[in-house]
Amino acid sequence: MNTNTPQNLHSTTPRDAASFEKPSEETLRATLSAEQYAVTQQCGTEPPFRNAYWDNHEPGLYVDVVSGEPLFASIHKFDSGTGWPSFTQPIAPNVTEHADNAYGMRRVEVRSKHGDSHLGHVFPDGPRDAGGMRYCINSASLRFIPVSALEAEGYGAYRAMFGADSHGASHG
Repeated sequence: MNTNTPQNLHSTTPRDAASFEKPSEETLRATLSAEQYAVTQQCGTEPPFRNAYWDNHEPGLYVDVVSGEPLFASIHKFDSGTGWPSFTQPIAPNVTEHADNAYGMRRVEVRSKHGDSHLGHVFPDGPRDAGGMRYCINSASLRFIPVSALEAEGYGAYRAMFGADSHGASHG
C-alpha cells in the first residue's frame, strides 16, 4: 500500500507555500509515485478502500503531496462510507473549486491553490450538523503529518487546532 510518505518534492511549509514554484513535469514524474502523478497531475482517481488514508484515525494534518500546503485536518474528517478520505471542510484557503463536467456529470473539482494538484471533488451530501459538505479526497494527493510531528515538519502553528490533548481521537 502506498503510504504517501514523503517522496518529498520540497520541504514546503505554510510560511512559504505562496512562493512555491511547481516543479517541472519531469521532476514530478521522477519524484511522485505513478499513482500520485496520475491523481494529482492527470485528474485520476485511486480505488476506494485501497488507499492510504480512507481509514486513518490518527490526529494530524493533511497537506498537498506536491506543494506541502496544508489542506485538511483530522478534526474535520468523517467516515462517509465511500472508501476515500472525507472532510467537512478545508482548514485553509489553499483549496480551490472548479466546475467539472467530465464523463457527462456535473461535479465540483477541488484542487490545491499553490501546487494546482487535483485533490478530488466536493459534494453537498456531508453531515448537516457540520455544514453539509463532503470533500471526497484522493489519498494519493495527500501527505499526512501526525500531530506529534507538526513542529518538526514546520507546521507547528496548526497544533492548537487539535486542542490541549493533541493525542486525542480524531473524527475520522
